[in-house]
Amino acid sequence: MLIDDPESCYRAVKSRDRRFDGVFYTAVSSTGIYCRPSCPAITPQRRNVHFFRTAAAAQQSGFRACKRCRPDATPGSPEWDVVADTAGRAMRLIGDGVVEREGVEGLAARLGYTPRHLSRLLGRQLGAGPLALARAHRAQTARILIESTAMPFSEVAFAAGFASIRQFNDTVRDVYACTPTQLRERATPTPGRSGSIQLALAVRQPFDGARLFDFLRARAVPLVEETGPGWYSRTLRLPRGTGRLRLDLDETPADGRVRLSLVLADLRDLGPAVERTRRLLDADCDPEAVDALLGADPLLAPLVRQHPGLRVPGHVDGDELAVRAVLGQQVSVARARAMAADLAATHGEPLDDGGRLFPSAVTLAELDPGDLPMPRVRARALVTLCRALSQGDVRLDRGADRDEVRDSLLAVPGIGPWTAGYVAQRALGDPDVFLAGDVGVRVGLGTLGVDPGETVALTERWRPWRSYAQMHLWTLAASSPRSAPRTPGARRERK
Repeated sequence: MLIDDPESCYRAVKSRDRRFDGVFYTAVSSTGIYCRPSCPAITPQRRNVHFFRTAAAAQQSGFRACKRCRPDATPGSPEWDVVADTAGRAMRLIGDGVVEREGVEGLAARLGYTPRHLSRLLGRQLGAGPLALARAHRAQTARILIESTAMPFSEVAFAAGFASIRQFNDTVRDVYACTPTQLRERATPTPGRSGSIQLALAVRQPFDGARLFDFLRARAVPLVEETGPGWYSRTLRLPRGTGRLRLDLDETPADGRVRLSLVLADLRDLGPAVERTRRLLDADCDPEAVDALLGADPLLAPLVRQHPGLRVPGHVDGDELAVRAVLGQQVSVARARAMAADLAATHGEPLDDGGRLFPSAVTLAELDPGDLPMPRVRARALVTLCRALSQGDVRLDRGADRDEVRDSLLAVPGIGPWTAGYVAQRALGDPDVFLAGDVGVRVGLGTLGVDPGETVALTERWRPWRSYAQMHLWTLAASSPRSAPRTPGARRERK
C-alpha cells in the first residue's frame, strides 16, 4: 500500500490494523497528535487526518507523538528491506547512528550522493530530510534511556547523540509534549541485572522466535555467544566500544515484544546496538505478507501453517557473518562452529566479563593462510576477503547496495554464488535470496518430493520472499532423518 492512497490508509486506521504500524503514521490536525494506525483511541474524522511515511515527517510538520499508542516505538517499515532503494539504505544507516557519528556528509558519501541531492531525495520520498530523520531517531533513543534507566538527563542527552542539553530538552518537549522529568515519572522501569539497560523490542506478529533461536543456538560460537533455555547472549563490537546483548524470549510474547538487556562500554552505542539486534531478529519483517504468499503455495502451505511468522535470522556484524560463511563451506555445522570458536579463542579480543569479540577483519587480514586449520584454497579466500573488508573494497553494512556487494564478493577468489547469496540474505537482509544448490534446500525439497531439476521454475512463484521459503526448507531439513546436520553451503563453491 502506498502513502498516496489515503483512502486505503484511512480504512486501515478504522480497522486498527496492526500490520500497518510503522508503514505509515496518522496525524490528526484537530489535536496536533500523530499515532500508529492501530491506536485504540476514537477514530478521527477523515477530514482531520493526514498520513506520513515516517515519524520524522509527522514531527517536522508540527505533530506530537501520541502518549497512548507511542507511534515512535513501532516496528520499522518492512518496505526498506523489500525495495532496498536509496531511501531504505539511508534509513538503515540513520538507525545505526551514522548521522551522529559522520554527519549528513558522511551519510551521503556512503550512499554515493551529495548532501543536497540526498536531502532532496529523502524529502521527496519520506517527507523529511536526513537531519529530521536523525532527530526522530535521537528522540526515540532518549526516550528509551529516560524510561529504562536512572541516568542523569545530561548523560542521557550525550548518549542519545544530542549536541547540548538545551537541544535535548527542546526535542523531547516538541516530540512528546512533556519534559524529560514527566516522561520518567510515567515510566515503569523493567527490573534487570545491575549495569544493564532493559528494553522491550517491538516485533511484528506472528513471530516464530523459537525457530530463530534454534538456528542461532546450533551455530553459537563459544566465548562469543551463549545460549540457554529461552535466552541468547553475545558480545558486540560497536562504533564507539564493546557491549553484550541478551535476548529473553517466550515462544509467543504476549505483548508482541522481545525482552532485550544491553551492557555497553559507551552509552552512545545504544542506538546502533538496538538497530543491530533488530536485524538479528528480523524484527521488521512483514510476516502476514510473507505467510499469505507462501501459504497460498500448495507445496509450502503445510510448512507455513506449522511455523507462522518464521524469520530469516540476520546478524549483528556483516564482516563476522562473511568470515563464518567462508568457514562453513563444505563442512558440518558442528565443524564450522568449532573452527569459528578456535579463531575467536586465538585471535578474538578478550572482554572483562570473560567473553571475546569475534576477530575483526583487520586482525584476520594479517594472518598467513598457511597457519589456518583449513584447506589452503579456503584459507586464502578467507584472508583475501578480510583484506577487502578491512580496506573498504567490500562493505557489509545495511546501507550497502546489494548488487554491488554481490559483485565485489564474487570478485574474491574462492567465493562463489552460495557464499555471496548467504551473506546477502543474513548480513544485508535481502528477503529474496534462494540458494538452489544448497544441501539443506535440496534435502528439504526432497522431503517434499520435489525433483531438484524443477527448483528454479518452482521458486519463481515465491518472489519476493524466497529467503523465507528457503528458511522453511532449512527448518524442514533440520528435522529430517535423511539429513545429518550440515551448514547450508555444504556443496562445493563454484565461481
